Amino acid sequence: MSGIRLKYVHQWVDKRDGGAKARFYFRRHGRRVPLPGLPGSAEFMTAYQFALTEQLPQPQIGASRTKPGSISALIVTYFGSPKFLSLKPATQQTYRLILQKFRAEHGNKPVALLTHKHINAMLAQRVTTPAAANHWLRLMKMLMAFAVTEGWRKDDPSIGIERLKTDSAGFHTWSEGEIAIFEAKHPVGSKARLAFALLLYTAQRRSDVVKMGRQHVRGDVVHVRQQKTGAMLAIPLHPALAAIIEATPSKHLTFLVTEYGQPFTAAGFGGWFQARCDEAGLPKHCRAHGLRKAACRRLAEAGCSANVIASISGHTTLREVERYTRAADQERMAREGMAAITRTKTGNGARRVAKSNKKS
Repeated sequence: MSGIRLKYVHQWVDKRDGGAKARFYFRRHGRRVPLPGLPGSAEFMTAYQFALTEQLPQPQIGASRTKPGSISALIVTYFGSPKFLSLKPATQQTYRLILQKFRAEHGNKPVALLTHKHINAMLAQRVTTPAAANHWLRLMKMLMAFAVTEGWRKDDPSIGIERLKTDSAGFHTWSEGEIAIFEAKHPVGSKARLAFALLLYTAQRRSDVVKMGRQHVRGDVVHVRQQKTGAMLAIPLHPALAAIIEATPSKHLTFLVTEYGQPFTAAGFGGWFQARCDEAGLPKHCRAHGLRKAACRRLAEAGCSANVIASISGHTTLREVERYTRAADQERMAREGMAAITRTKTGNGARRVAKSNKKS
């Protein structure tokens, strides 16, 4: 179970089929909306924000209820396209929540008459929730690009519209002090320490860590196919992780299993790992994804380039990774600069003392 409590969100553990899957729903005014992911995750909070701040419409199924050439017809077409159907189920659910709301508000309007000014005005209406607004804008850009590709429009009216600035830095990156606190509480040989090491020494998401097993370790390499991107990665096995794997008994295909001996779901693992962090007395912002970020930070501090870090983490864009390398480079260069000044001043001071002694 997640330790985060949100208004109108109901949660329970589905133990059917011998599993332990955490499920979350937004319930208000007699309506129940399933929420993807785990409270605190980007996909969950985006869906929750839209459910909380806006009246979500009942889904309208079927193109027969739409006007030809309308925004509603475009969205129905997009929902039936290979581009949408190839997305992960959780991603589809999030996209549906946002686009169905947009469809309810503007569905009868012609796609051809939607302008740059209109999209800017709708974005301005969402300025109080910048993270959700930026996610909405990303979907508008995706929908307009789809409209151009499919011949609904000749131009993309969303081009040139920029994201809103946000103060959020995303998930908290674990500090070395927080890492030490967790390690002190959960010794080598425990399931908690193994989960922690898999996250920290592979730099992977929880959805990938829960699928790892001994069959994925061949020689000194961990082989991972990322669930989110589909990328196949070969990650050198860190000696610390190798030692922890050997010290932790396992009779299952996956390293990590529930108390019922079943593989974790990503959401269920997130809640379980949060409880282990609570046991260590760590702040609530210490979550599983923060260890992926801590792994990237360590790589940056070791002098690795953004491309090298991405080869391990599997990031598809370098924007997030470059933030770590910039921060690490800034600190390293600042230390080098201060050291140079210190050496210069120390040298000048020694020369002045030598001259004074010579005069004496």
